Amino acid sequence: MLKLESVHTFYGHIEAIRGITLGVGPGEIVCLIGSNGAGKSTTLMTISRILTPSKGRVLFEGKEIQNLPPHKIVSMGISQVPEGRRIFPKLTVKENLEMGAYLGSRGQGVRDQGQGDGNQESENLLEYVFNLFPVLKERQKQLGGTLSGGEQQMLAIGRALMSKPKLLLLDEPSLGLAPIIVSKIFKTIRELNAEGLTILLVEQNARAALKLAHRGYVFESGQIAKEGKGRDLLDDPDIKKAYLGE
Repeated sequence: MLKLESVHTFYGHIEAIRGITLGVGPGEIVCLIGSNGAGKSTTLMTISRILTPSKGRVLFEGKEIQNLPPHKIVSMGISQVPEGRRIFPKLTVKENLEMGAYLGSRGQGVRDQGQGDGNQESENLLEYVFNLFPVLKERQKQLGGTLSGGEQQMLAIGRALMSKPKLLLLDEPSLGLAPIIVSKIFKTIRELNAEGLTILLVEQNARAALKLAHRGYVFESGQIAKEGKGRDLLDDPDIKKAYLGE
């Protein structure tokens, strides 16, 4: 579904990712782990075209997307939940969610939730998100900025789902959240994947990410140092020492 081929991306004069090659197959959860500044978030922003690669190719369903504007990439079926949530604090919960449906993407990851046109489609998607996160339905008239951190993360995920993605990019979904909320978020990720949604996950909680993921890539200094099945990486002595505190 997604392929990066020898991709290089710079922040100014700093090369943040250096010739990475990776892939995500349909129906997979793939995680990227590594230390801060290793290039994980840069990879997601390169896929979304928030950043433009200086070299290499990014392909989605066989089509090159590295030179497309971000809104075109969303309309093709890729949505990103950014690090830090970045909801609209002065809009209501419902308005935040409706912003996610603005482009009317025709992706198939959230299956059969948005059949119909216009307002009906948006209402169907809203109901889907509210079923996934009932607290958002309860708080739909509240301003986004008044929600707790966990509720804001649910809102950010719900907003991304409103575009009906085929591929969901998640950047540090557990960051700063209480353990009970982290468990809820990871349970939801598993449920979304079971429905057919493909997920590329960046996560500092390496243990939780590798338990959840089918496959993983380990980033070091802008390059991929290791890759493999999630369970195999969990058992790797180097990974245990560097990222699992063992």
